[in-house]
Amino acid sequence: MQFNRASYLNTRRDAWVEINLDSIEKNILEFKKYLKPGAKLFAVVKADAYGHGAVMIAPILLASGVDFLGVASIDEGMQLREAKIEAPILVLGAVPVWAVDWAATNNISISVFSDEHIEACRLSYEKTKIKPKVHVKIDTGMNRIGVRPDRAVEYIKNIQKCDFIELEGIFTHFASAEEEDRTEEQYKKFRSVVDNVDTKGLLIHCCNTAAVISYDYMEYNMARVGIGIYGLQPDLPKGVVAPVLHQAISLRGRITNIHKAEKDEGVSYSHTFITPAPTKIATIPIGYADGVSRKLSNKIYGIINGRKVKQIGNITMDQMMFDVSGCDVNDGDIITLLGQDGAEFISVDEWANILGTINYELTCALKVRLARVYTR
Repeated sequence: MQFNRASYLNTRRDAWVEINLDSIEKNILEFKKYLKPGAKLFAVVKADAYGHGAVMIAPILLASGVDFLGVASIDEGMQLREAKIEAPILVLGAVPVWAVDWAATNNISISVFSDEHIEACRLSYEKTKIKPKVHVKIDTGMNRIGVRPDRAVEYIKNIQKCDFIELEGIFTHFASAEEEDRTEEQYKKFRSVVDNVDTKGLLIHCCNTAAVISYDYMEYNMARVGIGIYGLQPDLPKGVVAPVLHQAISLRGRITNIHKAEKDEGVSYSHTFITPAPTKIATIPIGYADGVSRKLSNKIYGIINGRKVKQIGNITMDQMMFDVSGCDVNDGDIITLLGQDGAEFISVDEWANILGTINYELTCALKVRLARVYTR
């Protein structure tokens, strides 16, 4: 048995996610071109940096000029703090009132939008003598979390009167940034609040990845970029030219077995693929438990030695098979499921289109048991 082992890989499994840090740096530089003069760049690293590994990615983002990091929960923020990441962090999601102490004592900013949040900040300050840092979330159309625009001005002014809260910013989130009319409607609601409160010294942020690219007339002093950091395109309004981005993530596995099946043999569970002729089959140890949807069975390709090969049979929990007939391959050779190999490239969007979903979901789905390997 002949093996081809990559020396940089420190894992005891023949499957891994590979992250190209050069790609992330290039993407950050691309988005900085869109920023307003003097505006800060906010990088969203929630969901373990969309599956890319927040603790490893954060230092690269900060070194590339990112000013603020966004997470979904205090626990995600704590992971960064425990990794000695000292940059400003904002929890974009709802924070339990009993967890405000954790945020304050670890210098993690939180989103607030209810009177209960104000009271929790008061109790936290009395206990810790540290003013919680907050950003007021305004619900302009997501109907998810946030204070409604018709009471947001009063809410913000109440917070500004509190000597136990440090108000850092005001923000909203666009529901359909690819649709200009709906986004414009949300933006007007946001401005109706911001224009009626004292915003001196505050961070005003409304634009996500698609909005940063598409709406240069919108006013803000901080822009939040998420999926674009990782080289994946958001949906954009018609006519908007997408920036040149570089997909940072690859998914690879080594061949663990090669064998020949005769004509008319079934492959994998339920025999959804029947060999049309004698077929050389290669198996790699990646399956739906790693986040590769079973619905992709018989619909995707891999790349080996710069050549595309078809995935055959149902994807199983831990393994999948490929037709490598006519390929000169050996056990231990690498099959690329996502990313570049030679002149061939498979994008996350290809899988998303097959599944009728978005690229975000697929990178977030790649499970922790797949080792993350960082390259340049």
